[in-house]
Amino acid sequence: MVDRGDGMARWVAGLDGCRGAWAGALLDLDDPERHRCALFPDVAALLDAPEQPLIVGIDVPIGLPDRILGGGRVADLAARVRLGAARSSVFPMPPRAAIYAPDYDAAKAASRAASEPPFAPSIQGYNIFRYVRAVDTLLRARPEALARVHEVHPEVAFHALNGGRPLGLPKKGARAREGLALRRSLLEAAGLPAALLDARAKGVPADDHLDALAALVVAWDILDGRAVPLPDPPERDAYGLPVVIWAPAIRGP
Repeated sequence: MVDRGDGMARWVAGLDGCRGAWAGALLDLDDPERHRCALFPDVAALLDAPEQPLIVGIDVPIGLPDRILGGGRVADLAARVRLGAARSSVFPMPPRAAIYAPDYDAAKAASRAASEPPFAPSIQGYNIFRYVRAVDTLLRARPEALARVHEVHPEVAFHALNGGRPLGLPKKGARAREGLALRRSLLEAAGLPAALLDARAKGVPADDHLDALAALVVAWDILDGRAVPLPDPPERDAYGLPVVIWAPAIRGP
């Protein structure tokens, strides 16, 4: 158990989908020696953890419009503009009906029926729908959690931490070692303690660990009022969920 003392500890957290669960990282901003990384079975397990994080950055789409115009949610389009050449890392989310479709073919049909111009989700995008449904269901069941849980995108975060410039190195493939080393250096420059960077939980791949830490940095900036909403102001879906990707403040030269 984590002792919150007088109840004033400022814990923040980041979550990244990982093999059917969630790679999570938590940090006490007032005592950086207090931190924890773990694999959480679901988002509620982190929200209700002893640390009771004030803000959680999560790499999953949250607001789900009933109809999509222009090839993606406004947040997806804004993030793709921000990333420029690296825009392909943002999978445009289809309409809400497609997210809840029973299979990939049904999802493609539902997306084309409620988007203009019509488009279908990629198989990579479809593969994260289970995470999207889980978070959507949670936030509609627990609306008080909306003040704590915020959508982020790791590559948008790393782009900002790199001075608003493309990283130029992937986190997978032949140059993955270089790409992961760059991302780690950006997280350390943003103020994360080395011990936290080294605290990857068992069973969590290196890239998912770093993505969860990037989400934590965004949560930190949200708590301190420095984060940037994409778009600004955010839109909302039919359930009142925000359609926005949060980016950290630009760091570096």
